[in-house]
Amino acid sequence: MSRLPPALQPAWPLVKRGHRLATRGVGAATRHIPDGARSLPRLATERAEDTAAREPDVVRLHLGGPGEALRRPIPVGQPADHWIFRWRSSYDVPRRFTLDIGQGTVVGLYAATLTPGGVLDFETSAYFGIDGWREHPLYLRPRLPEPEDFDGTLLSLTTSGTSANYFHFVTDTLPRWGVLEECLPDVRPDACYVSTGSRYQRELLGMLGIDTLPVVEPGKHRAVRARRLLVPSLSNPDLMAPSWTQSWLKRRLPDRGGPDLPRRLYLSRGTKRNTRRLVDEDRHMKVLEHHGFTTIDPGTLSVQEQIDVFAAAEAIVAPHGAALTNLAFANPGLRLLELFAPNYVNPCYWTMADNIPDVRYRYLVGSGRAPRPRSPMNGVLADIRLDPRDFEAAVDDLLA
Repeated sequence: MSRLPPALQPAWPLVKRGHRLATRGVGAATRHIPDGARSLPRLATERAEDTAAREPDVVRLHLGGPGEALRRPIPVGQPADHWIFRWRSSYDVPRRFTLDIGQGTVVGLYAATLTPGGVLDFETSAYFGIDGWREHPLYLRPRLPEPEDFDGTLLSLTTSGTSANYFHFVTDTLPRWGVLEECLPDVRPDACYVSTGSRYQRELLGMLGIDTLPVVEPGKHRAVRARRLLVPSLSNPDLMAPSWTQSWLKRRLPDRGGPDLPRRLYLSRGTKRNTRRLVDEDRHMKVLEHHGFTTIDPGTLSVQEQIDVFAAAEAIVAPHGAALTNLAFANPGLRLLELFAPNYVNPCYWTMADNIPDVRYRYLVGSGRAPRPRSPMNGVLADIRLDPRDFEAAVDDLLA
């Protein structure tokens, strides 16, 4: 949705619906066209157990830790009892596992997982906003890209959104390495299917020691068939921040401490329009400065510096944005005020904050027209306009 120009974002529900209908229609024909190694998968499975059962000679399932029932209390904020937090307050996280596929294929930037028998494993091939495997964008293709053979063990870490998004890379890509370690502790892959085009991606892989492995760079029109393909389960299903995932990140990416780090942070998104910026930021900053807040732009910091700053923070005020991914490294007792535009309230950082012991999370939704409950949140990049009195009251409540 964020790829659409701001003026077209309200049309996103129609665009997405059209995309889903097109995928169903096109796929109904194209997945039945025989084309050898480039044939689209005719069938899919909903669960990895079913994938392994279909082709037991070449597909094995290695189980890891158990699932988790998440039951989260509705946070305090304005307007009170916002429907989106209630909607996401309950979730059952599935068990962890690693699929082990002989002559398995991984396709595209979304890293669809295919067996040699031509089955799509939907559980490890999830995609945003679709209803079932028949709507997977794989089926908008007339056929698969020509498969490139990899003669070794290839670990698939990529999934939807991880090729160019800090949040998804940290929460969806990196912990899959932890799932592999849990399921197959004695296995070292020969290469990883993972994006390294951004500085933060290279920094994070280096911090985990994964940068010593060769990389097979994902591509929109790329398919790689490995002698042995390892596919860990998804570590952040439906953006619900399982506690295991966050604990793993904090343990494996520790902060370095430091006496001179600020304790109260305001995370600025700059002044450019249609970037989810806080309108009249200078005016609101006077309130924050009175309470000892320091403004930082996380995009100017290295990954390690961001980890250190968040680990030292006792209070954070921020518009909704990728910088809050670093909540994974925050310490107990954090106080967080998250700011939203009314047409884009996304609870993904609330779910992360809820994993922090003794956290105080608050939200404040700005002025403007709000969609009806359960309607799509279309204003992905909408700027945030706050009543100064509401903002000051929210900051006072946060620090009380």
